Amino acid sequence: MAELQGHVQGMNAPIPIPHAQDNVHFQRSELSIILSLYGRFVAAGEWRDYGISSLKEVAIFSVFRRTAEQPMYRIEKRPKMTAKHGLYCVVGMDGRILRRGQDLKTVLRVLERKLIRSVE
Repeated sequence: MAELQGHVQGMNAPIPIPHAQDNVHFQRSELSIILSLYGRFVAAGEWRDYGISSLKEVAIFSVFRRTAEQPMYRIEKRPKMTAKHGLYCVVGMDGRILRRGQDLKTVLRVLERKLIRSVE
């Protein structure tokens, strides 16, 4: 009976819940760069909404043309990929990686080119 009670007590042990501090986040300077680009696309009438996700291995800034749609682009920050492909990447709606790199401004140039073409 003692074994059974020990087993039952083990089942009632608290389950560790991941804390938000364990998640990857965008820094204020990174968000400033991203939101500056976002504002220019909104002014051009291309983008209307965004969402930010902070997960265990990635922080994602998703851009939407309309709120109910899937994101047009995802700007991702993946610290584990820093040494291999770069900390940042831009992913298209179809899941293709459009650009990767260590410098956020350089990676976002792939989107700035699209803005220039849409304004012309």
